Parts: sequence; structure tokens; C-alpha cells
Amino acid sequence: MTIKLVVGGLTLNIISAYASQVGLDEETKRRFWEDLDQVVVSIPPTEKLFIGGDFNGHIGSVSMGYDEVHGGFGFGCKNSRGASLLDFAKAFGLRVANSSFPKKEEHLVTFRSSREATQIDFWLLRKDDKSLCKDCKVIPSEYLTTQHKLLVMDLEIKRKKKKRVVDDRPRIRWGRLTPSSALEMGEKLMAMGQWDSRGEASSMWDRTASCIRETAREVLGVSRGRHSGYREDW
Repeated sequence: MTIKLVVGGLTLNIISAYASQVGLDEETKRRFWEDLDQVVVSIPPTEKLFIGGDFNGHIGSVSMGYDEVHGGFGFGCKNSRGASLLDFAKAFGLRVANSSFPKKEEHLVTFRSSREATQIDFWLLRKDDKSLCKDCKVIPSEYLTTQHKLLVMDLEIKRKKKKRVVDDRPRIRWGRLTPSSALEMGEKLMAMGQWDSRGEASSMWDRTASCIRETAREVLGVSRGRHSGYREDW
């Protein structure tokens, strides 16, 4: 499942993934990665990408050749399914967020049962966006109904700043519009002879708008002071 959000001028794509369980055939496992590949490829590189889910694999506590995607703060020992996740991340320029921060075991283990404690749930994001991730850890809780623990990633998305700009262009004094001036404008517009219905709608509108602006400048006048406003920028 993919959710698309627009936050602070950025487009965020959040993907929820669930890898096939241990014991299923290789064809099922292969289809999962192919389907996830297609989803990731469909997202433009200009948009932000975050993938979270249960990948049923262990990436291990050390990077071991995956330094660009593994931050070196994992749990346990890497297995083949964890290697598949790291290879996927490497192929698409992603980074495993919850391997990037030193944590105690209780904030690393995402699945705990009476027999084992493992790290199989992960958040991934583009390597170029790793500065957006301020923290990623497990929130231990006694109230979850499943054996999975809540994995949270903290992101800092900065909004666009508004810059003050000055516009020196003359502006029509619309505030001077009164019933009498409106009547005068109407008479002048009718005298222009431009009020016909020939041509395309866009051309008709352009002619009409041009006549109105010309008449308004003549009747109402224009201001030539400096006008300030705002524009958004990073």
C-alpha cells in the first residue's frame, strides 16, 4: 500500500510492505521483491520515498560490506532474507533508518516472543534524504496485541520560507470604483466596440480583459508606489 502526502512543499510517498513469511516457496518471495521494485521505480526521484514494513529478515548488528545502506547499529546476525533487503536498498539508493542510530536492545528489537527476540521490521528512505531522519527506534509497549513492537521514525520537514518582494509595476486604483465611475467605464467600454462573440473563448476573454484594464486605468488611474508582497522559497 502506498500513501502520497504533500508536506511543506514536498511530495512524500509512504509504502507499507510485508514480505513473505519463512517457509514459503521461492517463487512467492521473488514476486514480492519484483512487485516492490515496480512500486519504487514508479515514484519520481524528485519525490520523497519512505518504505516501512515487516521484511521477515535479519540485517545483523554490523554492516559487513553494506556500509552505504546499513548504519552499523542493528541487532543479531544477518541472514539471507536480510541480505535480500540490503541488496534491494543498495540497488535503489536507500538506507535502513533504524540501523543508523545507536540504541539499547529494547529500542532495536521489533519482534519479541517467549522464545526469541529479533529485528525484522524496518524503515527505509533515500540516502540523499537521510538528513530528514532525526531518529528511528522501537517504542516498547505492553499494550500491543501482537508480538511486533511499534517502530517509529522521526522526520523533520521544513516548510518553505516566505521572502518579501517589492513590485514596482503600476497598479489600477480599484479602490476608487464607485457607481458613477462604474457607469463611466461602462459607457467607454461600449464605445470601444470590442464586445462581440466571435472567435475562441480564450481569445474573447483576452480582448475583454484588455479592454477592461485599459478603461480602468483611464477612469480610475494607477498608483506608482512600491508594492510589497511575499513569495515562497527554500
